[in-house]
Amino acid sequence: MKKTLITSGAVVLISIAGISGCNKKGEEAAEVLSVKPITETIKTPREVCHDEVVTHQKQPDDSNQIAGTAVGAVVGGLLGNQVGGGSGKKVATVAGAAAGAYAGKKVQENMQAGDTYTTTEKRCETTYDSSKKTVGYTVEYKLNEQTKTIRMDYDPGNSIPVKEGELVLSKQDPAPLKK
Repeated sequence: MKKTLITSGAVVLISIAGISGCNKKGEEAAEVLSVKPITETIKTPREVCHDEVVTHQKQPDDSNQIAGTAVGAVVGGLLGNQVGGGSGKKVATVAGAAAGAYAGKKVQENMQAGDTYTTTEKRCETTYDSSKKTVGYTVEYKLNEQTKTIRMDYDPGNSIPVKEGELVLSKQDPAPLKK
């Protein structure tokens, strides 16, 4: 009977120790209630380029349209000379030359405006790619019937180790395997 009583007492003590949260190292753990990741958006610039066809106007050899003006004046003068007689013929020739010069200049100007060439040019712009990066965790935990919140660098899982009443916040590496 004495042996049974001692055995029963030992079982009760072991059970009480297990219920109170003691583990084999004599440490306890804080219960993790929630873990929320803290993220920040990272914007990474990159250059995007494409080829674009661009139309250019050719630089005219005769930017003052002298050739068109001269040819127009000659043709206009010849046509004016065909009109009228006497002193009216001279006035018609001069008027024809002036009108022809103006018309010849405009004709050459319009022809030069349509004289274009195209090139392919590279056009570039900077765009940004966005990505999210986890920079920490907001952890709500319960220790000694008190609920508190702390920021951690890693997700602690279901519990946070406690040593001498303080949270152990450094990430614990698993014990190395023995050979």
